[in-house]
Amino acid sequence: MNPRDLLAELIAIDSVNPDLVPGGNGETAIADHCTDWFRHNNFEVHRLEQRRGRPSLVAVRRGTGGGKSLMLNGHIDTVGTSGYDGDPFAPEIKDGRMFGRGAFDMKSGVAAMMVAATKATEHPLRGDVIVACVADEEHGSFGTEEVLTRFTADAAIVTEPSHLEVTLAHKGFVWFDVEIEGKAAHGSRPELGVDAIAKAGHFLVALEQLGQDLTTRHHLLGTGTVHASLISGGEEASTYPPSCRITLERRTIPGETPDVVENELRKILDHLTATVPDFRATLTRGLARDPFEADPDAEIVRTLIAGLGEPPVIRAEPFWTDCALLDRAGIPCLLFGVDGAGAHAATEYVDLASLDRLTDVLTRTITGFCG
Repeated sequence: MNPRDLLAELIAIDSVNPDLVPGGNGETAIADHCTDWFRHNNFEVHRLEQRRGRPSLVAVRRGTGGGKSLMLNGHIDTVGTSGYDGDPFAPEIKDGRMFGRGAFDMKSGVAAMMVAATKATEHPLRGDVIVACVADEEHGSFGTEEVLTRFTADAAIVTEPSHLEVTLAHKGFVWFDVEIEGKAAHGSRPELGVDAIAKAGHFLVALEQLGQDLTTRHHLLGTGTVHASLISGGEEASTYPPSCRITLERRTIPGETPDVVENELRKILDHLTATVPDFRATLTRGLARDPFEADPDAEIVRTLIAGLGEPPVIRAEPFWTDCALLDRAGIPCLLFGVDGAGAHAATEYVDLASLDRLTDVLTRTITGFCG
C-alpha cells in the first residue's frame, strides 16, 4: 500500500496515446494492471471500452448509505517517448525524485488516488468512493466522456499535477480551420491567378491583432489567447497557389464560449472579404473544450483545504483538463496533484515527498467528504 511502489509499476507500463503517436501502445496493458490491483483490494471494477483497445476503468467501493459520493479522476495515457533522455519505462529514483515517462503527468496522481481510496475505505464510509482511471486525456478526453455516461458523483478531484497547490480554474480551447481560396495559374500569368498564400497573410496579420485586442481578464487566468498552429498551401514554385489552409487555436477563459470565439473570427473574415480584393475564405470549427472555474465555497474544496492543515495556495492553469467535463456534467470538482517537472519533456520526474503528501491529503479528504 505504498504509492511509490505502485507508481514505479505504472511507469514501467507503456501507455503512450496512439492518437498522439501512431502505433502507441494505448491503455490496455495499464488498465489490466490497475484492474488486477483493484480486484486484489476488493473493489468493484467496471471496464469501459467503446473504442476497442482504449479502455478506461472505474473502481468503486460502495458506502454503507446516507453519505456523499466522491470521484477521483486521473488519466492513464501518456504522451510519446521520442527524444526522452534515458529509458522512459525504467523508473529511476535519484535525489528524492522518481524519473520516467508519466512520473509527473500523471501516473503519480493515479497511484496516489488508488492508494488513498483503499486506505480511506479500510473502515466503511457512508458514501461511495469512485476511482476513474481514464483513457485519452492527452488527446480528446473520450475516456472521461465515456465514464460520465455511466457514472456520476456528488463531487470529484482530478489529480493532475499542481505542485500541491489548489487549482480552481483553467482555460478552455477551440480549434478552427480557415481555408483561403485562390486561383491556380502559371506563375507567368498574374492576371489569371489569385495567390491564396498572399491573401492568407492578411488574415494572419488580423489574427495577431486579435490576440493583442483580447483584454477581458479573469482574476486567476488573465486574458484569452489566439495563435496560428499550422499552415499549408501551394503546389509548386511556378504556380499560383489555389488554396491555403490555416489551423488556429483560441484559448478561452470563463465566459468565452465557442460561439463567441467563432463570431470574432467571422467578423475578421467578413471585413477582409469586403476590403481585400479577391479575398475568399471559409471557417470550420473543430474540437472545442470549455474553460473551468470551481466554486471556492463548494464543499469538496473546503474539505480538501481543511485536510491540508495549512493555508492553501490557490492557482489556475493555462492548459485544459478533464475538470471541465466533470463540471459540465454537474459534478463540483477541483484539481490537486503532485510537485515535479517535465510534463511532455525529455526528462520527467515527480518529487516523491509530494507523492506521499498527496496520498495523505486525498485519504483525509475522502474520509471527510464521504464519511
